[in-house]
Amino acid sequence: MARSGLEVQKAAIKALFLREIKTRFGKYRLGYLWAALEPSAHVLIMLTIFGYIMQRTMPDISFPVFLINGIIPFFVFSNISIRSIGAIEANQGLFNYRPVKPIDTIISRAILESIIFAFVYILLMCVVLLLGEDFEISNIITLTLVWLLLAILSTGIGIIFMVLGKTFPEISKFLPIAIKPLYFISCIMYPLHSIPKDYWPLILWNPLVHVVELCRESVVPGYISDGVSIEYLAWTTLVVTFLSLAIYKYREKAMLTS
Repeated sequence: MARSGLEVQKAAIKALFLREIKTRFGKYRLGYLWAALEPSAHVLIMLTIFGYIMQRTMPDISFPVFLINGIIPFFVFSNISIRSIGAIEANQGLFNYRPVKPIDTIISRAILESIIFAFVYILLMCVVLLLGEDFEISNIITLTLVWLLLAILSTGIGIIFMVLGKTFPEISKFLPIAIKPLYFISCIMYPLHSIPKDYWPLILWNPLVHVVELCRESVVPGYISDGVSIEYLAWTTLVVTFLSLAIYKYREKAMLTS
């Protein structure tokens, strides 16, 4: 029985997903453990450097919980986006099989990164809970929806980066650098309310600010961030997804033949 196009794509994504797991972790003992080390080490360093200071300036908020809900979403976004740039070159030989398309490689990588960092997020939140830090998941629906929108948004940016990197190879080195400043302007190390309101119209254009602050609202009792909106995040994700798919469709044949 002939399979539908969606069934073929699902099979291709599943195969690419399993291949990505083997490529990333299959060569190392305890390979899956390494996935948690980078974000965990990053959080630990930030806690060591800024923990005491920030605990004094934000006495009503657990700084470890505050930090985890900033750093981990940013890692989801940056890893999916950056790993998408070289997706075509890394899977070039597979495109000889007609069912496998470049966009399938992005989706499989995005799914893997989302699963990895969801696990790391849960692990770190459990660790800080065991260490006595206080938090309460007051709105798990919002938290789940924000993570889903973050994954879709990151995938859309990744598709755009993949097309740009393949079309203009000389800028493929620049794109990862372009993401770095977002670390400092996405409210990862500080709350939105610490910024003068005169700058909010500019800061709130950044969808990562909405992701980070909404995550904190969902797990920190009494933490309210005026100005952020899940509706804005959803509309931004929709626009980026539509734009990325349009660009990909326009350049798909050229990418496969170049």
